Amino acid sequence: MITVFFASLGCDKNLVDTEKMMALLPAPEFELTEDESEADVIVVNTCAFILDAKQESIETILDLAQMKEDGRCKSLIVTGCLAQRYQDEVKKEIPEVDVIVGTTAFDSIADVIRNAMEEKHDSKNPDDITENGVFKPLDHLPKDLTGRVRTGFAPYRYLKIAEGCNKRCTYCAIPDMRGPYRSVPMEELVKEAELLAADGAVELILVAQETTLYGVDIYGEKRLPELLHKLCAIDGIEWIRLMYCYPEEITRELIETMKNEPKVCHYLDIPIQHADDEVLRRMGRRTNQNELVEKINMIRDILPDVSIRTTLISGFPGETEAQHDACTDFVKKMHFDRLGVFPYSEEEGTPAAGFEGSIDEEERIRRADEIMKISQDVIFEKNKELIGKKLQVLVEGYLPEEGCYMGRSYRDAPEIDGLVFFESETERLTSELVCVNITEAKGYDLKGDIE
Repeated sequence: MITVFFASLGCDKNLVDTEKMMALLPAPEFELTEDESEADVIVVNTCAFILDAKQESIETILDLAQMKEDGRCKSLIVTGCLAQRYQDEVKKEIPEVDVIVGTTAFDSIADVIRNAMEEKHDSKNPDDITENGVFKPLDHLPKDLTGRVRTGFAPYRYLKIAEGCNKRCTYCAIPDMRGPYRSVPMEELVKEAELLAADGAVELILVAQETTLYGVDIYGEKRLPELLHKLCAIDGIEWIRLMYCYPEEITRELIETMKNEPKVCHYLDIPIQHADDEVLRRMGRRTNQNELVEKINMIRDILPDVSIRTTLISGFPGETEAQHDACTDFVKKMHFDRLGVFPYSEEEGTPAAGFEGSIDEEERIRRADEIMKISQDVIFEKNKELIGKKLQVLVEGYLPEEGCYMGRSYRDAPEIDGLVFFESETERLTSELVCVNITEAKGYDLKGDIE
């Protein structure tokens, strides 16, 4: 028996890949462990989206490499975006790494581990081999990988509906690490969602580099509304949440589907990145400010209670103070329900890395902080307006020290948005949906009780 430990870093899409790799290791040949010191093989699924993510990935690899001396680890395998993009550097600078597996080759993980344990760093698929590890073409999409291993006890699970991206924003290296846009066939997604529901999932969170383009590559048209209809028919699934919706691809049909399907949360994650037309153009984005306003107004007209999250980049090369002010004014005007800001992070090999007008890190952070402060005031005020109203809340646990339960409303995606804390005289179970009367707003979070 080969005992395997997985470390999953970075985004929710990476977590899905990790759970699928774990499901590809059949018992009794393989056994999964949560204790790295007990592992024969350690697999690190890395992220390389921005500089901080790269540093975390490298530090994690080095920390776990110590298990070759302190634990029973015989082989250290690195997968994911850092492995894909920096295979030469990883091989040269971190000799403790035995095998590198590219982002599109994770479906070979069982053979990779078998061969690594036999000290044969190759695969049963010779065409996949490079001198650095196991790689497949960037347009490869593993087929019918519907099995997953649950990595936590939360009532939500992520469903990755597509891989890769075709947008080629000038600041982003994702297409170089993840390849072109490839939708997962609808029948596979429905089967996977049914398995997740049978495993206790109450909420499905649809993710991809871009969810709104789902289906264009295999069906010749956008099929996200159709996919939503099919997912809503699955017993056990009560909430479906959409993330990573590019504004130019959001259609009236999609929003009408959200309105007409009760299980689809009135929540949209729409990364706009900026609001000044010239900055948007240099970013390679496909919208301008007027189009953003029109799209958001359309969404709010159809879904008056919608919660809209967006993300922005501050300090993009060449961004003037006036262009930054245009972005802050837009945030003030649009009253986003949720918002995140990332100071620009230069990614080598991207067009933006060669742009003139680099802005120093301190100023990038200052601009990000200014936008966040404006957004924070808006969000806090919106939360106060919810006092006295009732919200359906998905229970996520009990806090004994506080004497209350915690959960999320439809307005909140896990890990990035707020929480609802509430008291109940009767015991509530994780994954239960309850109606909470909101009595207090505390920053990003809400408090309430069950009548």
